[in-house]
Amino acid sequence: MTSLSIATPNRRPLDSSPAARAAILLAGGTLSLMAAVAMARGALGLSPTLARAHDVAVWIHLGSVLPALPLGLYVLLARKGDARHRMLGKLWAVLMVVAALSALALRDLNHGQFSFIHIFVPVTLIGLWRAIAAARAGRIDTHRKVMVSLYLTGLIGAGSFAFLPGRVMGTWLFG
Repeated sequence: MTSLSIATPNRRPLDSSPAARAAILLAGGTLSLMAAVAMARGALGLSPTLARAHDVAVWIHLGSVLPALPLGLYVLLARKGDARHRMLGKLWAVLMVVAALSALALRDLNHGQFSFIHIFVPVTLIGLWRAIAAARAGRIDTHRKVMVSLYLTGLIGAGSFAFLPGRVMGTWLFG
């Protein structure tokens, strides 16, 4: 047995395969880096500014999504089950709820209507509910699977659309 499969009171096993951990790290790290560079370019005036970049809903959304990216990455890759994991997981869940709800106000690219990307709002909210219910019921494997799926779909998948042409983050990153 390797040290990854031995559980002791002070040392919990890692719950994902090395390949899954590497994929999560690559996806989350890449999008976090892209977001950091975009924010820096926008803050330093090195890219065009869109009128909607001054919208309160955009700032609420960015203010919840941007810390959720690296925080979620850390929570997924760090040891599980201790007080730190639960506290940071709760903070991540709150950030995701704020991100999902604030996304409802972001409809200017579709003439005031919801677009296909808004499907991530109910997916995120339902997924969070399922993950929390599973953890409380002791179904940790279900909790883990749902949380990994939420990170990859709700943040990485949806976040990737933020870098398309004409979107705030895309404009800040690529000009």
